[in-house]
Amino acid sequence: MKLTLSAAALMLSMTPATAQGWQQVLDQARGQTVYFHAWGGDQRTNDFIAGVGDVVLERHGVTLQHVRIADTADAVARVLAERAAGRDTDGSVDLVWLNGPNFLAMKDQSLLHGPFVADLPNARWLDLSDSSPNSVDFTVPVEGLESPWRLARFVFQYDSARIAAPPADMAGWIDWTAAHPGRVTHPDPANFMGATFLKQALIELAPPGTDLSVPPTDDSFDAAAAPLWDWYDALRPHLWRDGRSFPENESIQQQMLNDAEIDVAMSFDPAAAAAAIADGQLPDSVRVHVPAAGSIGNVSFVAIPFNAAHQAGAKVVADALLDPAIQAHMQDITVLGSFSVLDPARLDGEGQAAFAALPTAPALPTLADLGPVLPEPHPDWMTRLTTAWQGRYTR
Repeated sequence: MKLTLSAAALMLSMTPATAQGWQQVLDQARGQTVYFHAWGGDQRTNDFIAGVGDVVLERHGVTLQHVRIADTADAVARVLAERAAGRDTDGSVDLVWLNGPNFLAMKDQSLLHGPFVADLPNARWLDLSDSSPNSVDFTVPVEGLESPWRLARFVFQYDSARIAAPPADMAGWIDWTAAHPGRVTHPDPANFMGATFLKQALIELAPPGTDLSVPPTDDSFDAAAAPLWDWYDALRPHLWRDGRSFPENESIQQQMLNDAEIDVAMSFDPAAAAAAIADGQLPDSVRVHVPAAGSIGNVSFVAIPFNAAHQAGAKVVADALLDPAIQAHMQDITVLGSFSVLDPARLDGEGQAAFAALPTAPALPTLADLGPVLPEPHPDWMTRLTTAWQGRYTR
């Protein structure tokens, strides 16, 4: 993986004061090993992170160590335990891949270093306005405490050789599953993908005027969720295995789609279907479907804990993740296929050319195909949804 902008050219494009500050970061970072705690359940993502490690080692002498975790909450718990033990420096987590509830937990407990994002040279390519998805994480203002690195959108995958496109809205799934009994399921809501399926339905089905951007009270949750539970009660008998057993995660669900055990799967990566087809993990007849009103979208971020031992190195890695060459490489479906967080209008000609040269595929939607972005509800909604679902349907 090669960067299109040399380190020297990047420094020349900065103001003298900013360039001097960033040079100090680079000097401090050289020789550091950055322990990046990030979900390790996807090999393509793991390979991409390893490629970024090659870049920062070659350019800046920073070693990137991917600490593969199954749950981000484990990294949050480690930082919290270190603070409780008085370990306010030399922490074991230098950089962490955060989203939503975990970011809120770390922010509320003052476990984050920063703000630091505006000081990253490659932040120039970002839209960091208050209304940008780069500035809000599950309705919680980011305030520079975490840096974006990839876009996510909730989508359905279906085999067009077996079925027509799924329903245009979540309400339509009741009749659709009744006509296709046992051919649809969702991951267990203990997994974020299953929880997102419920959140997508909540957004569409909640009574008009429901404000999902604020934490729910007992009363507001019950009122908002009542139509959702009515919907799910009608849907459940038509799900795979009568809605009494669920795949653990989206990877297992994708395998079920490939094996023709079900006809529809779901993902938070619009390019996942095209990438899986290219890898021989899905038939080439699989296509992507998005509800007519749009789907939940968010940004994946990286953050630096307050006690990180190698904060300078972590900033170098966060900045590298925003380099236009690396972002274009990431969006390549033969590499990872995750959509970029950069603002195309801010890119120079070289950056725009890198994205224009990316390959396409029949199963790869464009940004226009994905339609409107529905904002994530406040993290407390997901917590309550998953707890309530377990109480209602796992007894």
